[in-house]
Parts: sequence; C-alpha cells; structure tokens
Amino acid sequence: MRQAVLRALLAARADRRPAVLLTHLASGAQAVVADGAPVPGALPVTPALAEAAETARRTDRAAMADGEAGAVFVQPFNPALRLIVVGAVHIAQALVPMATLSGYDVTVVDPRRAFASDERFPAVAVRRDWPDEALAALAPDARAAMVTLTHDPKLDDPALDAALRSDAFYVAALGSRKTHAARLGRLARLGHGEAALARIHGPAGLAIGAATPAEIAVSILAQMIDVLRRRA
Repeated sequence: MRQAVLRALLAARADRRPAVLLTHLASGAQAVVADGAPVPGALPVTPALAEAAETARRTDRAAMADGEAGAVFVQPFNPALRLIVVGAVHIAQALVPMATLSGYDVTVVDPRRAFASDERFPAVAVRRDWPDEALAALAPDARAAMVTLTHDPKLDDPALDAALRSDAFYVAALGSRKTHAARLGRLARLGHGEAALARIHGPAGLAIGAATPAEIAVSILAQMIDVLRRRA
C-alpha cells in the first residue's frame, strides 16, 4: 500500500469519515474514495468503480467490481455505527443489547440517575447529563442513529433539536401520533422546516404490531437497519 493511499485512509478514520479502498488485482494499483469523492491514486476511478464504492460503503460489504483493465477489489473502511438512546427506560434495556449485537456502539443518555444506573445498563456507556449537553459532546455524524424514548419534552425535544442539526442517518421518537404532532409543532417553533421534521421517524419503529418493550425494541432496530441499508 502506497503512503498516499494509507494517509488517505488514516485521515478518513481520524475524522470518522467513510472511505473505500479500490485495489486492481492484476497490477496492485490502488485508489481511495472518501465521502464519495476519489482521492487521486494510481488506479483511475471510473463511474462504475465509484458506484461500486458507494454500494460497498452503504452495505458495509467488500465486493469485486469490473475496472477498465480487469477485476478490482472494493473494500469499505467505515467508522463504527453508533446509537444514542435518550431515555433509560424498559424499551432501552431491550434495545441496547440488540443494537450492541448488531454492531452499534451504544450510549444511553438520561439525567435521571434512578433510571440511568450501571446496574440497569451494564457494559454500556451511560451519560447522566442533559440531552442537549450529551448530544453536543457526542456529535452525531452520518454513521450515528438517535432515538428518544422518554415521552418527556424536556428531555426528548433538546435531543431531537440537536439531532436534526446533525448528519445522523436515523432520528426517531417514541410516542403516539397525537404526541408526535405536538412534538413537530414545538420543533417547528425552534426553527426546523418541513424537510428537517420529515427526518424524524415518529412513532419510532416499523409498524409490526409491537406490544411489549422487547417487541418495540425489535421494531426500532429493524427500522434503523432499513434506513441504513435500503433508504440511504
């Protein structure tokens, strides 16, 4: 691997930016596609290779592609997926281990110490500051998802406000349709337009008839995967 290629990959990793390495199998020539833009290298990035790189980035899967001079190995180097859960409630207790098993780095945010305890959430990062402060520190990016579960506007609204100002790929909030309509009104008064408000999945989760906390957690995780893999 040439130094320029390695530097491009390391720079993308340091900035939590997705990058894809393209390697021509016959010659060993390489190129990097970072944030959808080719980094100049020995391997020309054709439109077909750029499309293959985007597919690898979106699916997190390596693949083979046809280059102008033969087969090219397409390998994604994506930042770790993150999930920010606002509200240390029963649904969160089910969602956190499911998301962890699915490859997410999970952080639970709740200033209510009786809820956000290490006993209720072992082996996971727990922040007990207010959601706006936590979101400012966590800085959600395009590899981050956030869901609010508290039903309390004092906690949910600041988190949603911050998430809508970020590149988070998934933003969701638990609650009924009536609750969600009122929530959208409050966020609109904070300056969010229709396009931004449309990013919020509310009520959170796919409509699968979920009733228990575990089932609701399944529906939320399934919707996250759907947005990440198919709708992005």
